[in-house]
Amino acid sequence: MSGFRRHASPLLLAVAVLTLHAPPSPAASRGAAVSGATAEPLGTHVVLSWNDLGMHCMNQYHADFSVLPPFNNLVAQVIRRGDAQTLPQVVTTGVGVTYSIPGNTTSVTKTDFWTYAPALFGVSLPPDIGLTGKGLTGTLDATGSIFEAKGIPLTPFTDAAPTVENPYQQALVIARDGNGIELARSTPVVPVSVEINCVSSGCHSSINSILNSHERVTGFDPAVRPILCAKCHASPALGTTGNSEAGYFSRRIHDAHSFMDQSMSGVTECYKCHPGPNTQCLRGAMNQRHGLTCQDCHGNMRNVANTISNGRIPWVNEPACGTCHLPQYAEPTGQLFRNSTGHGGVACEGCHGSTHADFPAREAADNANSIALQGHAGVIGDCVVCHGTTPTGSGPHGDSVTGVEPGALQGATPLRSYPNPVRGSCSFSLDARPGESGRLLLYDAQGRIVQMLTATPAGSHGTLNWDGRDRHGNPVSAGTYFARWQQGDRTAATRLTVIR
Repeated sequence: MSGFRRHASPLLLAVAVLTLHAPPSPAASRGAAVSGATAEPLGTHVVLSWNDLGMHCMNQYHADFSVLPPFNNLVAQVIRRGDAQTLPQVVTTGVGVTYSIPGNTTSVTKTDFWTYAPALFGVSLPPDIGLTGKGLTGTLDATGSIFEAKGIPLTPFTDAAPTVENPYQQALVIARDGNGIELARSTPVVPVSVEINCVSSGCHSSINSILNSHERVTGFDPAVRPILCAKCHASPALGTTGNSEAGYFSRRIHDAHSFMDQSMSGVTECYKCHPGPNTQCLRGAMNQRHGLTCQDCHGNMRNVANTISNGRIPWVNEPACGTCHLPQYAEPTGQLFRNSTGHGGVACEGCHGSTHADFPAREAADNANSIALQGHAGVIGDCVVCHGTTPTGSGPHGDSVTGVEPGALQGATPLRSYPNPVRGSCSFSLDARPGESGRLLLYDAQGRIVQMLTATPAGSHGTLNWDGRDRHGNPVSAGTYFARWQQGDRTAATRLTVIR
């Protein structure tokens, strides 16, 4: 168990898959985020549950080659709610957590994975049992402060519509006490898609053309199928080490397609492989509310490949929230957001949602848990959900300028701004690398990002203007703000005073 502090307010893209598929229904048909809903009555416990990534990909067909098998992950935390005298507690003893996927009871008839699993992975699996021994129903395993089910062999095809892709199905997660009495439940999305456009106009003409274009190397014969790409190309996602000469699959696939950087950009480029024009797996608030694209965090195809060549381990070393957010809003250095915990030991994804599907997300199903717990979509930020009451004190991320300033200015050279104090707008004088993109982040006194501006200075000295407005176009309130310019490993920062 772990305790909570009292507080007043809380806080990759999956690897490309090569497969053929029947096109799913458009994202718009799945419904937008729900508003005007009400919270469900809460009992003695609550369950926070989530999927570790915004999307899990899989090949539907494995007869020729396989990049990823059906392999989904569910994570949950059970919290005993507090009251005015008692702090809430994260609990893992005396409770059990089960899962199911209503409307999806079988996978073996929706993919040929079980036919080719012996050749690909050297195992003969019972129908509907995945590589870790998990099925479509079962028990989440207690691990530290969380419950987790790894390797659920879910496909994006429901029993009622086995040929129509539904990438945003919901699981049913139920926590029970030692007597089997239900304590709480939740309905997280278990995202999975087979959507890809490798064999399409302007891309590969057939699976044979993909395999025949592979360079001839020892151990690879395009005629000997099925082929497990991760057997030679290391895949941390699958836990394979491959061989050093072949290199990481992620590096090879991004390097081979980096020519697309010259003709495409943003999610359009990434959706050629990562699901996809219909699935639209990048659907969280960072994209929907703030307009960030894949490249804002990962860089373009060439950058993804080059950083792996320079020592980055894909899936293990990925972009951090702390790249933009100040330390009190970021995960620990060197640790992925999806593996991080914060306030009272609660997982960051438990309150904020999964990577690439952060709350409030575009899909109504993604927001169901938030609405059930607090009556509205968005970050689970109503203290009553866990505390049972509204406590006093600073929030889990801190809310005073004295705590924000060191993080905003740390490790940065002075950033010249004028005028300061700011009455309406101001300008920043940038010491920059010519032709390299950078970003200017503006934080309020609580460390929240109020605006992000990007620029690619033509010379070593550039100027960037701020109109005194936030990302929604509203004038910011009078007070203390911090500006931080980031361009590669170069940072400059300053404190601003806005007066009205």
